[in-house]
Amino acid sequence: MRTDRIVRTFVEYYEERGHRRITGSTLLPPPGDPVLFTTSGMHPLTPYLEGRPHPLGRRLVNVQRCLRTTDLDEVGDDTHLTLFEMLGTWSLGDYEGPRSLGWGYDLLTEGFGVDPGRLHVTVFGGDERTGPDTASLELWQERGVPVELTVEDNWWSNGPTGPCGPDSEIFLWTSDTPPESTPTGDDRWVEVWNHVMMRHRRLDDGSLVPLPQRNVDTGLGLERLATLLQGRRSVFDCDVFDPWRETVPSRWELDGTSLRVVCDHLRSALVVIGDGVRPSNTGRGYVLRRLLRRVLTLLRQDGPGRGLGDLPEELVRHTLDRFRPDGDPGEVRRVLLDEERGFLRLLERGRRVLDRPRFRGPLTEEDFHYLHDTHGLPRELVLGIRPC
Repeated sequence: MRTDRIVRTFVEYYEERGHRRITGSTLLPPPGDPVLFTTSGMHPLTPYLEGRPHPLGRRLVNVQRCLRTTDLDEVGDDTHLTLFEMLGTWSLGDYEGPRSLGWGYDLLTEGFGVDPGRLHVTVFGGDERTGPDTASLELWQERGVPVELTVEDNWWSNGPTGPCGPDSEIFLWTSDTPPESTPTGDDRWVEVWNHVMMRHRRLDDGSLVPLPQRNVDTGLGLERLATLLQGRRSVFDCDVFDPWRETVPSRWELDGTSLRVVCDHLRSALVVIGDGVRPSNTGRGYVLRRLLRRVLTLLRQDGPGRGLGDLPEELVRHTLDRFRPDGDPGEVRRVLLDEERGFLRLLERGRRVLDRPRFRGPLTEEDFHYLHDTHGLPRELVLGIRPC
């Protein structure tokens, strides 16, 4: 089942149950949101989760592109991406968690054909602030799905303050062996769908107060689900990355992990640029700059002549067509090449600085701070020039 069919099946399933499809936003969160990028489908809907009526009603469904840098060092493994798409549903004060979980179970097992025996879930077990999520626990017990109770792993929050609540996460077994252990005990259980019972608001002092309405917010990772439904081991092997796998290896000889990181970071950078961000030394621009510098460092490790000018135009157009159909490929390529030229100048300056006698031995934390604060050389660039 290719991703376009997965999206269609998901959206139509919820439209048949009274949900209205809303348009996904760009990667830039609404004004006032403390995060740099949209990291989940709920970010653009925060005002409605807090009680404002939504013009399309109380049941919503969408596909939202998201970008997360908290797992940047994990990118290159089988499950993590910087840029990904989230399939989401919302009940804005309408139905409760058990109905959402029941629909989710039915869609996975009947709509997508997932073997119920390969499912495991986690449920909030309660803490000193609020009790266990017994309604979700009872729903899963009725369906015969094994449950693991946790505390911190099953409490979702939108930062230190704001909407929050207990959640129930659905995991799929990814090994060819019979399922064993639990999601917290075996990483062959991969989370694909999170259902948040968003009932509370966390205040500055850490206390919880009820939201004006009891919501349900769900997020299902499209690439992770596609990987499992297509019988693949890695998110980089699902159909989303077909054009990258078919094109990039013939341009740049990279090993497995480096190839994955380059494809992930370049794909992410193209969409970030398409959404209007430009490289800089602060905020969103620095995230973009960091992604591109990581790519350039990997490209040049074993091939000094490699550069972004070799990036096939069809990959730029393919990515923009999927995420930003009105994007200008020529402008995106111009931004990439301008940043590469700046990186090469910085690289040359960094080599000259690191040739000084002071830095000929092992580098200390004090050295890294000095190189960054005085010469503008970030740690990852220094390590790319001279691994320590």
